Amino acid sequence: MITLYHCARARSFRPLWTLEEMQLPYELKMLPFPPRALAKEYLAVNPLGTIPLLIDGDTRMTESAAITQYLVSKYGPTPLAVGVDEPDYGAFLNWLHFGEATLTFPQTLVLRYSEMEPEERRQPQVVADYAKWFLARLRVIETLTATSEYLCAGRFTAADISVGYALLLAQRLCLSAQFGPAVTAYWARLQQRDGYLRAVAAENAAGDAQGLARRA
Repeated sequence: MITLYHCARARSFRPLWTLEEMQLPYELKMLPFPPRALAKEYLAVNPLGTIPLLIDGDTRMTESAAITQYLVSKYGPTPLAVGVDEPDYGAFLNWLHFGEATLTFPQTLVLRYSEMEPEERRQPQVVADYAKWFLARLRVIETLTATSEYLCAGRFTAADISVGYALLLAQRLCLSAQFGPAVTAYWARLQQRDGYLRAVAAENAAGDAQGLARRA
């Protein structure tokens, strides 16, 4: 049984969404955010204190985009993966990791310095600068989705899950009002997927069962 440690609306939503798209059996363990401060017992399981943590037999993984790639590769075949023999294989890997390395990274600084730090350590200029950075990098997705329903291979793939999570985080940080029309439409399509809706429902049900407040 795959076990996924998850916080509501955290990066671990990527593997959760992937698990639901593939309809794989798994156990979901919800934690308060940030777990390294609010669930210190978790440090015995993951000394980094970060989310996600996926355990699959002897395999332990903590990087959300890598976990997504692992799941579609190990438990395929699935249309969520793009094979090495497909013309868009390189694009698939690029967008899969672009979602985390390029789009999510600046938003973590927005989150930290607008909400997570004590009031006296918050930095409005850092928040503004990194929000601007994120929106500038998002322009390439605006251009791509203006002519394509999904990012690559003519279908929904794990790359869309990776970038889709970055859009979910942007919505959480009130940046989605600044999306262009193509990204706005693309994000709306992603939210209509059964796999996405099941992931949200699973997150809410597990959080409710463990007495955790839902995050906006």
